[in-house]
Amino acid sequence: MNKSLIGPDQVIEQNKQYIASDMNGETVMMNVESGKYYNLGMVGGRIWELSSSPVSVQNIVNTLVAEYDVSYEVCLEQVSEFAGQMFKEGLIEVAAEQDGLRVD
Repeated sequence: MNKSLIGPDQVIEQNKQYIASDMNGETVMMNVESGKYYNLGMVGGRIWELSSSPVSVQNIVNTLVAEYDVSYEVCLEQVSEFAGQMFKEGLIEVAAEQDGLRVD
C-alpha cells in the first residue's frame, strides 16, 4: 500500500496510543510511549475527531465539504495526503476498505 496516499474507500481509525487535547481551537497530541508531539491544527483536528471510530476517507471528505468552503476534489486530495502522512507517523490505522476487504 502507498503510505503517502489513502484512498476514499479506505477506512481509518485513530491510534489510541495518542493523547489529544484542544489548545485554542487546534488539536495537539502526544504519544505517551515515545514522547513525540504533534500539532494537527484546526482542520487536521477535525479529521482526528472524525476518525475516533472507524470511518471511510469518503465520509470524512463529505463532512468537511459540508462544513468548509472547499471543493470535493481539493478536499479529497488533501485529506488523502494528510491521512497518508498520519498513517506514516502511526497516528491512524488503516483498518479496511468499505467493502470489507482487509488492507493491512
